[in-house]
Amino acid sequence: MATEMKMSKEMTMNGRGGHLYMQTNEVKNAIIHYHRSANGTLTEVERVATGGAGSGTFKPISGQESAPNSFEGAGSVILSSDRKFLFATNGGNNSVSSFAVGAEGRLTLIDTKPTGNTVEGRSGTAKSLAYSPSKEMLYVVHSFGPDHIRIISVSSDGKLTPRMEKYTCNTPDKPHRVPTMAVLSPDERFLVVGTTFDVPIAISGTYPDGSPIVWVTGPGGEIKSVASNAPDPAGIVIHRVNADGTLGEGSFQDGGGGSPFYIAFLHDRPDTFIIGYAVGDGVAMGRIDEDGRIGVGKIVPIDTRRGKIAELCWASVSPDDRLLYGTVFGYSNITSFHIDGLELRVAKDPACPIVEGDGTFRGLCGDVSSGPSDNWISPDGKFLYQIYGNASKLVGYATNPDGSLEEITSVAIPYNCPEGLAGF
Repeated sequence: MATEMKMSKEMTMNGRGGHLYMQTNEVKNAIIHYHRSANGTLTEVERVATGGAGSGTFKPISGQESAPNSFEGAGSVILSSDRKFLFATNGGNNSVSSFAVGAEGRLTLIDTKPTGNTVEGRSGTAKSLAYSPSKEMLYVVHSFGPDHIRIISVSSDGKLTPRMEKYTCNTPDKPHRVPTMAVLSPDERFLVVGTTFDVPIAISGTYPDGSPIVWVTGPGGEIKSVASNAPDPAGIVIHRVNADGTLGEGSFQDGGGGSPFYIAFLHDRPDTFIIGYAVGDGVAMGRIDEDGRIGVGKIVPIDTRRGKIAELCWASVSPDDRLLYGTVFGYSNITSFHIDGLELRVAKDPACPIVEGDGTFRGLCGDVSSGPSDNWISPDGKFLYQIYGNASKLVGYATNPDGSLEEITSVAIPYNCPEGLAGF
C-alpha cells in the first residue's frame, strides 16, 4: 500500500495529473473515479459500488421528488490525509463506506456500516464526514435529528465500527435544525459544524412553482426566517474532541450571518477559517482560539441584483491561501475572492459563465438554477471542478491569477443526484 501511495503522489507531482472522486448518490450508490490529466481534463476510470443506498433524485430535505443538492450538505466524499482510505456517506440508508486507494488511484471497497440512525420515510440523511487520523474516528453528520452526529471507529485496515454516542445540533426552542457539514480544526481539537435551517423546507413547504417557503410564523406569532443564525446567534456548533475521539457537549456560537453553511480552514493559518453563507449571500473570515471560541468578521457580499437569497454554499481555498472560490447555488455559477491577510474582497463576480440546467429547479431566490453543489480545487491550484446536478455535468476550469475561471473540461454525470468531490 505504501508503494502504491508513493506512485500516486509522484504522478501528481511530476505533471501527470491525478484523481478525482464523486458519489452518484443513486439508489444503488457508487463512486465515480476520474483520471485527471496534466491539462485538467477528466476521463472516467471506474464506477465502484459503495454497498449502500443514495436518495436518487429525491430530495429528503425538502420532500421534492427530483431536485439537486439532496441533503443540503457538503463533504460526503473525503480522503484520509495519507490518501490510504476514501470514505463516503450513503444518505439513502444512513450508512458509510470505506475504500482502499490503490495503484493509479483505483478503489477497493473495504466495508459498509450503518451510522446508527434509523431511516424514517423514503430516505435517510447521512451527508457529511470528517476524519481524525490521530483518533481513528469518523464523524458523520445527518440532515435530520435529533441525533445529527454519529461517530464510527476506523481500524488500521479500514474496517468500520459504529459507536453508540450521538450528538444534536438542536436547541430547546429549535427542535428541527438542519446542520450542513462538519470539519475538524487542523489540530483535531475541535469539530466545527455549520447549519442552514432552523426549520427545514420539508416542514415549511414549497410554493406551486417549486420555490421554497423561507418565512414562517414563529411561536409568538411573529414572522421569522427559516434560516439559522438569522438573527439568533447560534448557527455554528463547536464540539471539543476528547482524548478517546468522543465529543464534548456542543457550544452554540454566532456564525456571523444567515445560514453559515460551509466552513473551510486555511492551509497555513490553522486558527483561521472561511465561512460561506447560504442566506448571508457572501463569505466571512473567522478565527478559533485554544478554548474553541470563535470570532467572525463582517460578511463580504456578492452581487445580489438577481435576487436574494443567492445561496453561496460551497467553497474551495487555493493551496497558497490567496484565492477563494464560492459556489452560488441559486445563480448557477461561481464567485471568486482574494484573501489578503485578514482581508477578503471580491475578485470576480461571477468568475465564470452561468451553466444552464433543464429549467425544472428553482433556488431560494426564485431563479431557475442548475443546482451547482460541491467543488474541489487541485493540489497545485491550477484547476477547479464543479458539480452542476441539474445540468448533469461535472465541469472543470483552469484558474487564473485574477480569480477568473476558464472551462477546460466537462463530463456527463447522473441527473440531479451526484454530490461530494475529493481527490489528489
